[in-house]
Amino acid sequence: MSLAVEVLGLVKSYGRVRVLDDIDMQIPAGTVMGLLGPNGAGKTTTVRIVTTLLSPDAGSVRVAGVDVLRDPASARRRIGLSGQYAAVDANLSGYENLRMVARLYGMTQRQATVRADELLDAFGLNHAAHRRAGTYSGGMARRLDLAGALVARPAVVVLDEPTTGLDPRGRLDMWRVIGDLVDDGTTVLLTTQYLEEADLLADRITVIDRGRVIARGSADELKTSIGGDRLTVTLAAGQDAKPALSVLAQVGIGEPSCNGGLDEVTVVVGDGSRTMVEALRRLDDAGVCVVDATVHRPSLDDVFLSLTGSEARKAVSLEPETDDAQEEILS
Repeated sequence: MSLAVEVLGLVKSYGRVRVLDDIDMQIPAGTVMGLLGPNGAGKTTTVRIVTTLLSPDAGSVRVAGVDVLRDPASARRRIGLSGQYAAVDANLSGYENLRMVARLYGMTQRQATVRADELLDAFGLNHAAHRRAGTYSGGMARRLDLAGALVARPAVVVLDEPTTGLDPRGRLDMWRVIGDLVDDGTTVLLTTQYLEEADLLADRITVIDRGRVIARGSADELKTSIGGDRLTVTLAAGQDAKPALSVLAQVGIGEPSCNGGLDEVTVVVGDGSRTMVEALRRLDDAGVCVVDATVHRPSLDDVFLSLTGSEARKAVSLEPETDDAQEEILS
């Protein structure tokens, strides 16, 4: 397959702090690449370089065959960008927002009108076309922002945490829109704090941490790479976790870990069902009070924990990401 995005050897430093350290990433045309990592890992810096908003210290980026560093103007015509917050003019209507963007791209008045109508229809915003964007719900504003990113029919769309702050219905609507984009042949680079979102949408996933690529592959490949099933036992409130950790270390593979405070203990196991029966017997013999036990296949959360050493829900936040190193330099 031809590559829509090719990133080779990206390096970026702020002062003495290296934010990106030899980042490589290839995205075949018509696919979704999920870019995951803890806050400060370098995701936003990578996105800014790919979208011509920032220059690297070393490395190269090609988007739809165009060298981003040598010809950023041509690259921008091939890229649509939707950030973490809807970049719409609240005082203009949805129709006026899209028409303005189309005119900025050099379309004639008639072309701008036709394109605005097409996008309002495609994103289900016809009913609110002539309302001020400032009156839109969060989900509607995000859809309008993404519509604006598609005005020029870009070959590559970069979505930086597109569903942050949306309610479940808004997220489902956005997932449908992203799926439709890919069905039409658009290539998507997606950063997200929701790992189930990457699991559902991404054909391939690249995980970065501290400016380096630490894993890449499909969601299934990444899950398989970290081993077998997970046995999780939930202890009674106030129960000492040490005896449970000792028992699960005997029946599992590797060292067990405490999740969700000290109430849940998890260990990798070879044969989930058989091991759970044996573990519960031994826990009972040890006087450990267990209120629940489950066996599950590794999730992307487990992958994230295994690769980065931090739980996904703790490693990401609802705030827009600024790379830690950049924050340090700017402060």
